[in-house]
Amino acid sequence: MTQVTLPEYSNMVSTLRADSLAVTPAEMHGLLAGMLCGGLDPELGNWMPMLYDYTNDGAGWPHESKTLAATSIGLASQQLTGGQMDFEVLLPDESESLLDRGDALSEWVSAFIAGIGLVGITAGKLSDDSKEVLADLTEIAQLGIDEDDDMEEQALLFEQVIEHVRVCAMTLHAELGIKPRTEEKPTLH
Repeated sequence: MTQVTLPEYSNMVSTLRADSLAVTPAEMHGLLAGMLCGGLDPELGNWMPMLYDYTNDGAGWPHESKTLAATSIGLASQQLTGGQMDFEVLLPDESESLLDRGDALSEWVSAFIAGIGLVGITAGKLSDDSKEVLADLTEIAQLGIDEDDDMEEQALLFEQVIEHVRVCAMTLHAELGIKPRTEEKPTLH
C-alpha cells in the first residue's frame, strides 16, 4: 500500500488561496480532524457539506482544494484509527517563524473544537476526561507567542503544547470517534 502524504504546508496555502478560499491549511485540517474525533465516519462523505458551510458559506470547493481536503481527512482518519499513535497536527514547517506556527496552532485548535461541535457533540455526551481535554484545548486556542520572551524557551514549550494537542485529539477520538474496522472472520461450528 502506498503511503499517502500531504503536500507541503506552503503549497497547500497556495492551492487554497488560488481557489479563493479564506481558510488556512491548519484550519481545514483542524476542522476535519475535529469532525473525525467527534465521531464522523469519513466514508459517508457527509463531511463535505459541513466543510463548505463552515469555510465557504455553503458553496462547494474547487477541485484541487476539494482533493486536498479529501486527502487530509483520509490521512487523518488513517492516523487516528491505525493504532500507531502517529496522528499529526498540520502546521507550517519548523523553518517558519515561531509566531506564524503559534498562530497556526491556535487556528488548528479553534477549528478542531468547531469540528467536534459540527458533528453534534455536546458537553452532556462527554466523559469528565473528555470535558477536561476540551477545556485544555479551549485554553490552548487562546495562547500566543510573546515576542519579548526568550524565543528558544518558547520554542521548547511550543513543541510540548503541540504534543499535548496531539494527545488530546487522540483521547477524544478514542472516546467518540469511529473505531477501526476489523475484518470479520467466519465462525467455525
